[in-house]
Amino acid sequence: MVKTWFNQPARKERRRNARKLKAQRVAPRPACGPLRPIVNCPTLRYNMKVRMGRGFTLQEIRAAGFTPKFARTIGISVDHRRRNPTVEGLQRNVARLRAYKSRLILFPRNPAKLQPLEAKADEVKKATQLKGPILPVTQRCQHVKAHKPTQKELKYSAFHAIRQHRAKARLYGK
Repeated sequence: MVKTWFNQPARKERRRNARKLKAQRVAPRPACGPLRPIVNCPTLRYNMKVRMGRGFTLQEIRAAGFTPKFARTIGISVDHRRRNPTVEGLQRNVARLRAYKSRLILFPRNPAKLQPLEAKADEVKKATQLKGPILPVTQRCQHVKAHKPTQKELKYSAFHAIRQHRAKARLYGK
């Protein structure tokens, strides 16, 4: 049996049309789905990069002033299993949630009686659907100016330092 790919352009068109239909269906919500947290990639190879995670922790949601149940209704993904190993990560995601909250236009259920966070009629008219990602992730890049290496830098061995660190961790308390 020979597998052919003659339907590839048609499949591409179908996927594109499906994306458009989904965007129309969820409008005026963002087309790309709910807001996701920024997480650090695991392993030694990728740990200098950040990416979007599955959902915000309950601690991050509460620190930003939401309840988990309400957060899900306004387009924030929640992952009850995730934990916050670092304070920096927690603060970064809380700041992300607050930025989202400041830009959010929440349509009122009852225009005559507005709840907190709900937008006024003129703000609702100005609302448009966001096509791209919500608050896109940017990599933390540290630009270091070129300089002549010092004697201390030339003498430093990263491999030796890592080996020493691992040995200290292994022999801790012995």
